[in-house]
Amino acid sequence: MDSLLTEDQLMLRDMVRKFAKERIEPEAGDNERNHRFPQEIINEAAEMGLMGIAYPEEFGGAGMDYLSYMIAVEEVSRACASTGVIISAHSSLACDPIFRFGTEHQKQKYLPSMLSGERIGAFSLSESNAGSDAGATQTTAKKVGDKWILNGSKLWATNGKQAGIFVLIASTEPELKTRGVSAFIVDANTPGYSVGKVERKLGIKATSTTEIILDNVELSEDALLGEVNKGFKIAMVTLDGGRLGIASQALGIARASIEDSIKYAKERKQFGQSISKFQAIQWMIADMWCQYESAWLLTWRASKMKNEGLDYSREAAMAKLMASEAAMFCANKCIQIHGGNGYTEDFNAERYYRDAKITEIYEGTSEIQRLVISRSLLKD
Repeated sequence: MDSLLTEDQLMLRDMVRKFAKERIEPEAGDNERNHRFPQEIINEAAEMGLMGIAYPEEFGGAGMDYLSYMIAVEEVSRACASTGVIISAHSSLACDPIFRFGTEHQKQKYLPSMLSGERIGAFSLSESNAGSDAGATQTTAKKVGDKWILNGSKLWATNGKQAGIFVLIASTEPELKTRGVSAFIVDANTPGYSVGKVERKLGIKATSTTEIILDNVELSEDALLGEVNKGFKIAMVTLDGGRLGIASQALGIARASIEDSIKYAKERKQFGQSISKFQAIQWMIADMWCQYESAWLLTWRASKMKNEGLDYSREAAMAKLMASEAAMFCANKCIQIHGGNGYTEDFNAERYYRDAKITEIYEGTSEIQRLVISRSLLKD
């Protein structure tokens, strides 16, 4: 796969891999067990430019491409899936829609502090009755004079507790369903904004996943992102990019599972030899690698298409679907190869398994990805 990457991308990969190995990995298990957000690590990642890899230098970004971003998220997620999704949610779901749909004023106002890592970003679409069905959004945004007044609550906001800037979807004309929702940029310091319940999760425990409460939150006219009632399009375009971030996270989990499995198989002795000599183990590792490489190539292709400005919605869905299923497959086999040890917290295998599951759910479930793919193939 190295032959598909440029010299700059290979240098970035090696730099991030070293940072992940030396700085992120030693703390990953402890942060996860204690539900502790890795703030110091995020600060260091920001100093390296990892919070704004794929954005222009004029806004404080690193000026690299989306493939470089994909590589960095995978390398970080290999060491800690929580840290990987903190970076991914910030970059793909908060920075990207502001960069793509924001006015020049909005870009200058928000992006420099976000891309530098000074302020973490988050995205909020889901609600208790609006997950895959965005048209069921009940959070409202009403125009009163020259102000927007937002009321309601959102769920599942990754980075919710730490985020300073939110891109949030609200209903501006409820009767129009998906044709009547709009996107807004919300500063977490705005009166009426508050963080509600912080979820206790199966995996990615070093992240905060929260409820967001909006109680007569008053926003100026320039808080509207894009056009009125065009928020659904913004959300879908944003999720396309977000799916590549999650695919990259899933690839990191898959590769970590493979690498740990190979190491353990060579060290573990049974019947007078290492278990790597047994065909059953060899075949599991072969299948894991095939799953990983197939998903990596799909993610690489979709990221390349995004770089080139092509329509990549179907390819993003394919990458996210296959990478998340590869992560689950590899994490499951990793536990199997570790045997009883893999079921204990003494080894990372059980963490990989728990972290992998969410990649099949957020940024659109596997079922939604199959719907996106099939509709693109069956349309007239």
